Amino acid sequence: MEVFTQIVQFILSLSILIVLHELGHFIPARLFKTRVEKFYLFFDPWFSLFKVQKGGTEYGIGWLPLGGYVKISGMIDESMDKEQMKLPPQPWEFRAKPAWQRLIIMIGGVTVNVILGVLIYAMVLFAWGEEYLPTQNATYGVAPDSIAMEIGIKNGDQIVSVNNKEVENFRKIAKEVIIDHATSIQVMRDGQKIDLPVTEEQHSKIIAKKSMLVTPRFPAIVDSVLPGNAAAKAGFKKGDQLISINNKPTPYFNDVTEFLKSHRVSLADIRVKRNNDTVLLRTPVSSEGTIGFMPTPYTRLLSIDTINYSFAESFPAGINKATETFEDYIKQMKVLFTVKDAHKQIGGFGAIAGAYSTTWDWPSFWAFTAFLSIVLAIMNILPIPALDGGHVMFLLYEVITRRKPNEKVLEYAQYAGMMLLLALLLYANGNDVVRWISGS
Repeated sequence: MEVFTQIVQFILSLSILIVLHELGHFIPARLFKTRVEKFYLFFDPWFSLFKVQKGGTEYGIGWLPLGGYVKISGMIDESMDKEQMKLPPQPWEFRAKPAWQRLIIMIGGVTVNVILGVLIYAMVLFAWGEEYLPTQNATYGVAPDSIAMEIGIKNGDQIVSVNNKEVENFRKIAKEVIIDHATSIQVMRDGQKIDLPVTEEQHSKIIAKKSMLVTPRFPAIVDSVLPGNAAAKAGFKKGDQLISINNKPTPYFNDVTEFLKSHRVSLADIRVKRNNDTVLLRTPVSSEGTIGFMPTPYTRLLSIDTINYSFAESFPAGINKATETFEDYIKQMKVLFTVKDAHKQIGGFGAIAGAYSTTWDWPSFWAFTAFLSIVLAIMNILPIPALDGGHVMFLLYEVITRRKPNEKVLEYAQYAGMMLLLALLLYANGNDVVRWISGS
């Protein structure tokens, strides 16, 4: 059911983004009296799931969910309609229009994606605000994963800065290390500031394992007990604070999970603080290293900052969020070419779908849709033939030189671009398959 929820969210996001992107081409084409033969959500090789003819345009839904398209008369595109291009240009065709009109038609999709990303971010911030944990408010320190331990971070360390630059938002620590290619992390330990170097090999491991490096430490307090599980049978209650297991102090939730995972299928003597008393509970540990309770989340135990935006304030905040997304994604693209084996983490449709929440969470859904809208704009404007950016590149050449590129050149460039995109598509989705088979 969780996977199904992710797939439905992915298809809904993709449908919204594709339809609006193609509308960005469709509307200016119509305004400039250019004939649009087809408007499709998804691709329709051989057959379509649905189609209707209206106003000279065939509107439809294809069966192959790899994108969508508008087929504009007199344009060399993915349809590769050579027969039409052999005929003299007609007034309603794309190729008969002035270069500036063709340029507006081609950048329309990317423009819509940018505006859409800003608007969605703005409305998310207006409706739900923005919650985050300031790094300095992780008062119990951090719980490092295996890569963070390799770097030298220890349980309870306070993260001070990355590359000597303060990171305001705790969740952005790993991102700052990756996209800024940080060479050091500064921590406070026992009142002393320590500088920990980050090596190239560790960078590769962070990317390969999609490591968050650290999570905030927080007390292990029972929020709810799962009925029928070991914790319920042992007598655990909401509000119990775990103190120790088998006489080993486990004051924080990460201490509890680490201990239980290393003592699977055993009996654990767990000492808890209940009101003003200390209670000893003997509990079987499952083969997964769990006993059956949900902890009180750190968002209720640490000081979380919430920023609320008025309707007017949400728009500049949305622009800032979209700009930050744009800059971060460009930096991530740079990482692909500068960090060893980073390209192996390129993901396809499975990776994108897996990034959605496993439950239907509207704030998360819309925020991720806004992110994808900005990413779609970036990818489409790349100067690769077969993408909008490829067409824009040739149009700019025409505007500057006042000469149209040879149609054979455009045709061969389109073929080359389509082959490149197909190769990237196969590689990205092949990575998904490899990760799924290997379980990584």
